[in-house]
Amino acid sequence: MGSSHEMRIAFFDVETTIPTQTGQGYAILEFGAILVCPRKLVELHSYSTLVRPSKLSLISSLSVRCNGITRDDVLAAPTFAEIADEVYDILHGRIWAGHNILRFDCYRIREAFAMIGRPAPEPSGTIDSLKLLTERFGRRAGDMKMASLATYFGIGQQKHRSLDDVRMNLEVVKCCATVLFLESSLPDIFTSSSWVSPNVTTRNRSNGKLSPTTLNVGNNKSNSSQRLGVEASPSSSMNKKLEEIFSLLAISNEEPDNTTLSRMSPFRDETKAELKRLEADDLDSPCQLPPIEALQHPASEGSNSSAVVLTPEEISIPLLAAKLVPYYRGTQKITLLHNGASFHLCSCRLRVRLGVKNFGEGGKPRFSFIVDATPTICQILDACDDIAHKLSTESGSISEWKHIVTRKCGFINSPTVRMHIQTTNVDGLRYETEIYRKQSSGAVEKLTLSQCNVDELDALVSSGSFVDVYFSLESYDYHQNAGIRAVLKKLFVCS
Repeated sequence: MGSSHEMRIAFFDVETTIPTQTGQGYAILEFGAILVCPRKLVELHSYSTLVRPSKLSLISSLSVRCNGITRDDVLAAPTFAEIADEVYDILHGRIWAGHNILRFDCYRIREAFAMIGRPAPEPSGTIDSLKLLTERFGRRAGDMKMASLATYFGIGQQKHRSLDDVRMNLEVVKCCATVLFLESSLPDIFTSSSWVSPNVTTRNRSNGKLSPTTLNVGNNKSNSSQRLGVEASPSSSMNKKLEEIFSLLAISNEEPDNTTLSRMSPFRDETKAELKRLEADDLDSPCQLPPIEALQHPASEGSNSSAVVLTPEEISIPLLAAKLVPYYRGTQKITLLHNGASFHLCSCRLRVRLGVKNFGEGGKPRFSFIVDATPTICQILDACDDIAHKLSTESGSISEWKHIVTRKCGFINSPTVRMHIQTTNVDGLRYETEIYRKQSSGAVEKLTLSQCNVDELDALVSSGSFVDVYFSLESYDYHQNAGIRAVLKKLFVCS
């Protein structure tokens, strides 16, 4: 394989069907890619094609609403087996880049090759711009979806078509890199009168500290992540600096050699003093969010042990759905899905509005507390609420629907959500929600509370404190009241 092949970055995107039944997989409807020179950030080659799935019936109305690709559109299109050689040549041995590709597009490519009995292409590294920009650019653009980023930078509307989306992805990365470069090079000019809010910071969620620009190049072959620190620094030529950054992206998945390290050291040296100053000023740093893998919660009655754990920025509103599943003694229960799978949400640094109260009856405690809801959380919960409410009505329920996000009169800009702490009577009354205390240093201590006591809980989760939460959205319908509620799987109380 030639060096020119290795040095190119393959930005790619797939459009797929949306599963509507349990066990139904995805089918690729469109593949688009551009090959980019990492030194000049220019497009060298492009490829795009519609793909005819094995069964046209897989293209549901939900799929059409998501990407606009109909059955008629793909009638004359090639099958994936017919384009497999082209896709393999574009992707194999190159750095794969795209938005949310680690959680979606990479899996779809490997599944498609497995379906035709061929080995899948392998990357020399991966750049997931959703993960990268969320960590380095912060959430100044809202939920960090491609459409939100494009709107933020004024580069047009996302079309949800593969080739258009990958080109937009490259432009978004360029815009973000430019802003991060300017902020690190000229920190003093970004005041309250400038076009960047002084309250906007770019954080690395892995340690909760302000961080310089770091580009993550993941090695998919070993299912591990290789991190190359590329720290932005002042320079007389911004284009030259961006070329340096992207040329380092093209480094293979091997450990950096001495030459590479010597190229990287000037970036680190020039920003070391600035980084120390920024970290010293970062007195309002959020608590470190525990790794998603930490959520290993035993399945309980009516729960789905295979649920995926998603952060708010990983939720795509069009991919939310609801279905009825068997529950208890012939009854049915609404389950919410994202991309066809049950899910839990994790959110960091939520402020407690009202401390713990016991709303239980007949001796069985029901503990809950209220947190301020961020705009992104509100958007997700409102969408889930609407979807579940519609299904509840269609299924014949006449109960009064209670919205999960509370907006009291006069507090429209301060919405809240009630978080429910689970208890169980198995082997005696105890908390099923796992509760932890988190120190400002990041140390985590699991708490073993003596008894299910509201006073003990209220002293721990008091008004004004901050919490990190992992929770599921569970439906209820009793006493003529129905809705969905946030049920905590794990609760981390920040010191």
